[in-house]
Amino acid sequence: QVQLVESGGGSVQAGGSLRLSCVASGGTLSSYGMAWFRRAPGKEREFVAAISWSGNSTPYADSVNGRFTISRDNAKNTVYLEMNSLKPEDTAVYYCAATTVTHTVVEVTTLYDYWGQGTLVTVSS
Repeated sequence: QVQLVESGGGSVQAGGSLRLSCVASGGTLSSYGMAWFRRAPGKEREFVAAISWSGNSTPYADSVNGRFTISRDNAKNTVYLEMNSLKPEDTAVYYCAATTVTHTVVEVTTLYDYWGQGTLVTVSS
């Protein structure tokens, strides 16, 4: 059973940057595809970015493409989300997730097996 713990959320002004981290325990990170999702107030959880077990494939949601970067360090059992040029509409709880599907990169919530508790990002205008 993999446990995921996110950190790095906080409050920032529009145009600022934050770096989220997700540390995995209870399993080997390299065995999983990883992703970040977010849920804004009053909205459904949505896909933000994913990364294959090797790190070679990194799809992004159109809304964050070019501003966010997902990466992983399997030796540290950690996945990162570097967020730049933040906008008020990026305000949400950000969740780290792991999937045992590794032959392709998935963006569908229901295919992720393990979830962190979330970390809140607030962007003010």
